[in-house]
Amino acid sequence: MGAKQFLTTTTLILLLVLASTENPQEAPFCLGREKLTHLRFYWHDIFTGPNPTLVQVASAASTNTSKTNFGAVTVIDDPLTERPELTSKLIGRAQGQYIYASSKDAIGLAMAMNFVFVEGKYNGSTLMVMGRNSPLLRVREMAVVGGSGRFRFARGYAQASTYNFDNVTLNANVEYNVFVLHY
Repeated sequence: MGAKQFLTTTTLILLLVLASTENPQEAPFCLGREKLTHLRFYWHDIFTGPNPTLVQVASAASTNTSKTNFGAVTVIDDPLTERPELTSKLIGRAQGQYIYASSKDAIGLAMAMNFVFVEGKYNGSTLMVMGRNSPLLRVREMAVVGGSGRFRFARGYAQASTYNFDNVTLNANVEYNVFVLHY
């Protein structure tokens, strides 16, 4: 009986050891070499016309009397193009929202948006951008906080510069320079 119990215990231990060892056929998780990519494109915020790309979805009672539009929440699905012209090649869309977050003197937007790429090398990939955008400044900077596809583990920053703003239609065209570290 002792030999049978020893054999059973030994077999059980051997099976546990074999089950817990690493499978040699599994490839180790390897990200590859980190690289810096610079992207430049144009963001088109279209307020008027037959196909607006933004819509205000919420506001506070005091938003209409606020000189900074404080409390308004806007959802966007803005085209991203290669060149400043809206008719130039579409490379993606900016999807997300911005909130008018400053109650004081200057407009301050709290932005959270995904740059969803639909063309070329980065087709199907995204970058997540978040931060404060003060559109009255010449250059604004926001954080790249993540990404997907070719931009997994992305981090970096995006600089926004107003290329054109129409005071009548309120349509805006913004040049984005995005510097992103990714694998």
